[in-house]
Amino acid sequence: MDTEGTQDAQHTAALPPSGERRPDRPAVPRPAAPHTPPRPTAPPAMPATPPPATGAAGAQPALLGWLRTPRPAAAPGIWTYGHRPRAEKEPERIPLRQLISGAVISFLCGWLLWSLLWNGYLGPYWYWPLQILRPDSWAAARTSGDHTAFLVVTNAYYGLWILGIAFFFGRLGRWPELIRRSVVPLLRRLRDRAPAAKPVPATDPAQWPELRAHGAPDAADRLAAEARSGAMNDVDVARIGRAWRSVRSGRNSLASFTDTVLRQGAAACAHPSGRRDLARRTAQHDLLAHQVRIGTAAEHPRNPYQHRGSGCALEPRVLGTSLLAVGPAGSGKTTRLVRPVVEAMCLQALAGQCAVVAVGPAGSAPGPDDAFDVVVQIGRPDADCDLDLYGGTVDPDEAAGILAEALVGDLAEQLPGGDSRRAATALAQLLGPFRAAHDRFPTVPELRELLDGVPQAVAALRTALEEAGGHTLLRELDARARQSERPGDVALLLADRIALLDRPAFAGFFDPTGATRQVSLRALDHPLRVRIELPERGHAEASRILSRLVLAQFTECAVARTDRSLFACLVLDEAAHTITAEALRGLQRLRSANAGAVLTLRSLDDVPEALRSALLGSVGCRMAFAGVTPWDGAPFAEVWGKEWVETRDVTDRQIIAHGAGMKAFHLVRQLVTGKAATSKAITVRTVERERWSASDLANALPAGHAVLSVTTVEGEHAPPVLIDLRP
Repeated sequence: MDTEGTQDAQHTAALPPSGERRPDRPAVPRPAAPHTPPRPTAPPAMPATPPPATGAAGAQPALLGWLRTPRPAAAPGIWTYGHRPRAEKEPERIPLRQLISGAVISFLCGWLLWSLLWNGYLGPYWYWPLQILRPDSWAAARTSGDHTAFLVVTNAYYGLWILGIAFFFGRLGRWPELIRRSVVPLLRRLRDRAPAAKPVPATDPAQWPELRAHGAPDAADRLAAEARSGAMNDVDVARIGRAWRSVRSGRNSLASFTDTVLRQGAAACAHPSGRRDLARRTAQHDLLAHQVRIGTAAEHPRNPYQHRGSGCALEPRVLGTSLLAVGPAGSGKTTRLVRPVVEAMCLQALAGQCAVVAVGPAGSAPGPDDAFDVVVQIGRPDADCDLDLYGGTVDPDEAAGILAEALVGDLAEQLPGGDSRRAATALAQLLGPFRAAHDRFPTVPELRELLDGVPQAVAALRTALEEAGGHTLLRELDARARQSERPGDVALLLADRIALLDRPAFAGFFDPTGATRQVSLRALDHPLRVRIELPERGHAEASRILSRLVLAQFTECAVARTDRSLFACLVLDEAAHTITAEALRGLQRLRSANAGAVLTLRSLDDVPEALRSALLGSVGCRMAFAGVTPWDGAPFAEVWGKEWVETRDVTDRQIIAHGAGMKAFHLVRQLVTGKAATSKAITVRTVERERWSASDLANALPAGHAVLSVTTVEGEHAPPVLIDLRP
């Protein structure tokens, strides 16, 4: 099939779902393998996500209601599924009891005024305009003849007075606000209980009107029938919608798309793994809006009024600016942020819209194994897949730059020149000749020997290079030999760091000879779902090196993609000692490459002090969880800035009585109430205040809450919002 979904499928079929055993093969990508039948999946658990099957007999599938639910435009970070927009500013809130009493009093006053006018207690003055403007013939007809015109004009005049009195006293008694706060919610509940009107087929999303309007009515009929029968789910809708957009853009043919849909129905353009859904969902997802709901904005005075009570969601256009989350252990970073985001990216990958790489320590898996195409368990003897140490590149200079960033990126300030360029040069002087001699990059033990300057290893490389005819690269080896004799050679530090990966636990990993199935991030232009487990327990320093390696490879490969139609997302749980100056430059480049990263930290102390402000400035989304320290909250408070707020200062002033009677009255009042007679003076001022101060972030955030600010790739941003992350 020529559709976009099938093209992605053919490229990514080489990466099987985790747990499926295959013979060892070369590095990905590889030609497509035969697909296995799709595994049956359970219905989604959350109510906002349509289940793939019908409910009771004769009832319509929930998918139809999900498709027809409105998704109005809203500010960034707001859950748009069924969202009801609110005003930007909070209206003046008057107690309901005061509104009712004021409305009753104003009604009685208006009734009294009309009664006085009607019974003539206020004189005939209010009747004079009618007498002046009314023709005399109409008045004469009142006693004889037809007096219809007289009655119509007179009653209309009385009606104008009644309307004027009602308008005046209605505004005085705030009748419109009372109706808006009491009657309108009742009518809205009655409307919600009433059966919804049948949508017009021309605008019904369940009827696929866009396909009908552009020459694919047969495919639209087949898809509509699948939706009515319950054989379609939300992932199918998103996946087929993406394939249709590829047809509209001219990348694929209409005939091929129609033929595929007529043959396969809702299973058309399936993911290479054959999956059409995840086995289990733990969050609310809206694949039409590409959103995942992570919580609800609290009814807090610090929150903007239009956000209060609404759902908070993340989506690719927000994650494209990258997200940094800081919170102590147990604050919910993994369970309430990382897992929903990874789950959303996996669903969007099944829909052919995203590629996701989830990295975290072993034991804190962001999802089950069957939610991923590949699970790389570094340090596990039973691991199915391996990680390419050189990022799938064939350029020695590029491989040296990535590897140098992983090995000594955190020590760049201590190196000569203040960066890792000399380390990259030293590695390139060895990787280039080795690849020219052996048509591959060295293994970890081989690279360690070369960096240590073992005479046998260097002599063997020189001999192999001479036999391969790489005489021009001999100068690189000679230069490396001369530099190794200088004091403070960076190769010694590189050898010490690479030795952390040359351990018995990693003996079967990072093998560039082709003996293992390696995962390369060069395949980010395909809808991959990759999970990488780091051996943090027992190999903490090696885990940090691998974290920097994956981050460096991701930023390099995501920017180097030729096809950026897929959103590439890296989720790095626990990014301690991973952020470097080069990593920040890579994060800044992701925004224009339709890619983004989600980074979590237990504390900003895990980032060098010189890079903390730059880190908060490089990401567009910032999240502070409950339990952060004032030292961690201070940079957030600074980057979120200040706002103008209205404050009220109340001053009590004692009333001094001058007369004997007033003095006696004040004395009795003080004996009864126990307080002196005072008068209150209220001063209203507009002052500039921090949106969230360091003290507020450290002491005022309830458990299970976080403060989140988001920015879209277009530059639209939302102020920090207090979110309740609890389900």
